[in-house]
Amino acid sequence: MAEQIQKLTRAEEDLMQVLWQIEKGLLKEVMAAIPEPKPSQSTVSTLLRILERKGFVDHDAYGKTFVYYPIVQKSDYAKSYLGSFVASYFGGSYRRMLSFFAKEEELSMQDLDSILAEMKGGEKE
Repeated sequence: MAEQIQKLTRAEEDLMQVLWQIEKGLLKEVMAAIPEPKPSQSTVSTLLRILERKGFVDHDAYGKTFVYYPIVQKSDYAKSYLGSFVASYFGGSYRRMLSFFAKEEELSMQDLDSILAEMKGGEKE
């Protein structure tokens, strides 16, 4: 099994969503992409350094100017997060998770067929 990716705090995850969206940027570009209410620039700068230490973000330095970019792909984080979520709440059973959401969200048979078709690589709408 692949190496377990570290879980992020809510603030770290929110910032990663921004970085995944913009792909790379200066601190001011990262700040511009953050929705309101925006945290302070020093908070974002601190979070970027934390994300670097955790291995999620890296930067290229051009003098005193840094261009930040994600080094963990969004799909890899999502896969890891979902795996730990399923393990914690559904005993590791994706079948139980799907059954739970099918009941809770009142999914129709058509919805379930569409999900299965997508999982098989088809496009059933």
